[in-house]
Amino acid sequence: MTEEASTLDARLLTSWEANADAWTTAVREQRIPSRRAGTDAAILSACVRVPAARVLDVGCGEGWLARGLAHAGRDVVGMDGSAALVARAEATNPEPARIRFHAVEYAHLVTSPEILSGPWELIVCNFALLGDPLAPLLGALAQRLAPGGRLLIQTVHPWMAVGTSAYADGWREETFDGFGVAFPASMPWFFRTLGSWSEQLLTAGLRIRSLEEPMHPESARPLSLILHAERSEAVGP
Repeated sequence: MTEEASTLDARLLTSWEANADAWTTAVREQRIPSRRAGTDAAILSACVRVPAARVLDVGCGEGWLARGLAHAGRDVVGMDGSAALVARAEATNPEPARIRFHAVEYAHLVTSPEILSGPWELIVCNFALLGDPLAPLLGALAQRLAPGGRLLIQTVHPWMAVGTSAYADGWREETFDGFGVAFPASMPWFFRTLGSWSEQLLTAGLRIRSLEEPMHPESARPLSLILHAERSEAVGP
């Protein structure tokens, strides 16, 4: 990782600490248009279709997906690099016997295989993979999958999120405009192409099994991209 990327990754984490209250409000009051239009329902539906009793929610934020999965009968561990967001998730945990939350930085998943080791039948990353490079983290998650386990990733749709910029990997800045609440800090995040997603997964020993493109109910344009991945040896040649 370059010095610039390391600095941006660090600022990415600190932005979530600063924005924890604003993010929690935006999510719980359904102020984010794309989530209202279908991305929340899409990832929850995708998770529920996987026959998994135990789920690891990576980048769980304030805990909405963990709560939804517990309501659907799953046992869930939610983890996030932001201690402030984990505190908000714990404060509104309706089922402590079914949901547990942990503050864990992503880097520790890579360096400490014993942390949240699983094995997990389902690991979900919902708009949670914002840094670069991803292959080390994805490889660490792959090693935590149970035989036949699935990794689900929901991210911005590259063909929609590119906007007027070049269709190329690179760091961008999120200002949270249009989220219906003031955010104290902007957030760096790494845009990657569809080919880059595939390359990062392959490097990590994962292969895309299928993908979904949730559509806006009115415009019929993609809201997001959901990647269904599993360990390469589970797919076969």
